[in-house]
Amino acid sequence: MRDAPADRVTAAPPAVPARRRIVAEIVIVLGLSLGMSALYSIVTLINRATYETPLADQTATIVASRDSRPIFDLLYQLLGIASDLFPVALVCFLLWSATKPHLGRLGIDAKHPVRDTLFGLGLALPIGIAGLGIFLAGRALGIGVGISASNLTEQWWTIPVLLLTAARAAIQEEVIMIGYLFARLGDLRFGRWAIILTSAAIRGTYHLYQGYGAFVANFAMGVVFGWLYTRGAERRVIPFVVTHFAIDAVVLVGAPAAANAWPELFAPPT
Repeated sequence: MRDAPADRVTAAPPAVPARRRIVAEIVIVLGLSLGMSALYSIVTLINRATYETPLADQTATIVASRDSRPIFDLLYQLLGIASDLFPVALVCFLLWSATKPHLGRLGIDAKHPVRDTLFGLGLALPIGIAGLGIFLAGRALGIGVGISASNLTEQWWTIPVLLLTAARAAIQEEVIMIGYLFARLGDLRFGRWAIILTSAAIRGTYHLYQGYGAFVANFAMGVVFGWLYTRGAERRVIPFVVTHFAIDAVVLVGAPAAANAWPELFAPPT
């Protein structure tokens, strides 16, 4: 095969500077996941605030039914969970290392499973109590909406789906907001507290659909998680996945019982 004439050879485009490429990557990852959720939550809060009905009299449903027929509701729930985990697969692909631990930059390895689990479960209690306190304060001040954990009908798959939803939220949020975002903002030479506060602000923002109290509670949780994650040289994200899962599992599965005991604090399913 003959070489192409010199006048027909096109030069390769200039390489994108690493910093610009990382910024673009962060925008894409967040745009496909929690960043877009943050934008939806901002619009939802503005929408709620402009109704005549006060925020305190409105309801936010965390896990909503998607179809009146149980089998299709189940399928939609599972598809939604799978869809939300694809951005996690993306950041794992982007930060995969050829050497072990392959996901070390995301703070993921299997070196200390028992220690990570026990630490995560131990952290869930104070974080959960603090979050509940902020939620109750928001309700008392009229700046938090009532929470309906789920309006799924009672089926054999209801609790498994709620637990899968809790696992999805824990994996997606902690891997992206802690593991990925801390690694990439570190590549951009952000300082430790700039990274912690940026991640916490995004975390709080995508919970704004639950009212201002939810923003404060999740921002505070993000600050605590970020501080603990960056405190030592060995960064590990698994404990925070365990903490998040434990809290969400209690909320989603235990909320109906809590709503029956204290109906004035929670909204009935709609």
